[in-house]
Amino acid sequence: MSKSFTINGLNYAVQRAGSGHPLLMLHGFTGTGATWQPLWQMLQSNYALIATDLIGHGRTDAPDNSDRYAMQHAAADLIALLDQLNVDRCHLLGYSMGGRLALYTATIYPERIHTLTLESSSPGLRTADERAERRARDNTLAGRIENESIDAFVTFWESLPLWASQAETLSPQAQADLRAERLSQRTHGLANSLRGMGTGVQPALWDALPALKLPVQLIVGEQDAKFIGINREMLAALPHAQMTVIPAAGHTAHLENPPVFAQTLLDFLTKNG
Repeated sequence: MSKSFTINGLNYAVQRAGSGHPLLMLHGFTGTGATWQPLWQMLQSNYALIATDLIGHGRTDAPDNSDRYAMQHAAADLIALLDQLNVDRCHLLGYSMGGRLALYTATIYPERIHTLTLESSSPGLRTADERAERRARDNTLAGRIENESIDAFVTFWESLPLWASQAETLSPQAQADLRAERLSQRTHGLANSLRGMGTGVQPALWDALPALKLPVQLIVGEQDAKFIGINREMLAALPHAQMTVIPAAGHTAHLENPPVFAQTLLDFLTKNG
């Protein structure tokens, strides 16, 4: 079931299915809530699934002011959505950009989160110099997105080494579906997402990890060496965490190996249910 909710002045597109304890699912940059569809049949008999298009993406509003995309506002939107759905506490799953937002939300609103699962994600960049360099790169990319067609940007985006594993792990239909999802975006929504929610502007959360007391699962693909390293560091800092490396997968493990990803998630949620 798909529905629009007015959240803090913006229309958010939300898909829901299943029954049981709520599981809120957050997609990555250039994605939508539809990215989780390959998992729904495996999860909806046990959990009430909530997949929202994040600000600037899919069918959710894309404001012109990039400040509206900042983590504190995006997290407040998620909590307001839970309030509208009468959800006191939920399991929270976030992928990549959605994982950074999920981690921020869990650190600010821990009383609303039962468990946290982060896929191919990070707590941000540690130093001011690293963040400044990343902001400059993201601002350049945002300008490129605005000055080119969405088709040209998607072609560039798909050529990045981060997605190299998808040529082997995704079927032709899955690759076509992922490309269609990317092509459905709006240039100003993506550009403002980078400016307002990019890794260079988000608060660094490394120092917040030791205080995060809820159960955390870190998931990475075995072909994603960079994020395996980042998540090992996160694992050492988190007091109640576990880490799983998904075989035959890269950065988008939930799409590249859905059965193993879903079972890994179910095992963690059942253990901490």
